Amino acid sequence: MAYDRTSPHLPYPTAIENYGNGGFRFAGMSHRGSILCLPDGIWAIAIDAPDALGDEELAFIIDAVPAVEHLLIGTGHDPWLLPAATRLHLRAHGIVAETMSTGAAVRTYNQLLAEGRRVGALLIAVA
Repeated sequence: MAYDRTSPHLPYPTAIENYGNGGFRFAGMSHRGSILCLPDGIWAIAIDAPDALGDEELAFIIDAVPAVEHLLIGTGHDPWLLPAATRLHLRAHGIVAETMSTGAAVRTYNQLLAEGRRVGALLIAVA
């Protein structure tokens, strides 16, 4: 899927109000499917499992302006380890990445966003 930085769902970061039932609520809107939250907006993302994270998504995250400092990957219900090569690639661009359940990632994202941190979150939708 080609991601277009000029066409976000929302052109600024905001807290995630709710998640579940296959989607997310934020800024009074709802979205079915997974989302990518970055300092420059929130986008729909065509990923339904964390191991589907590919070069195109990584490039989109790396190119965010302002830059992401901390990336949370909400892996759905099941734990998943980020491959070492991907972790090192992100780290080379100044991004610390962590994987956790989607629920934990939503809570952590909201907290870091409230603290004014340049946080990103790839959130896999859960039922």
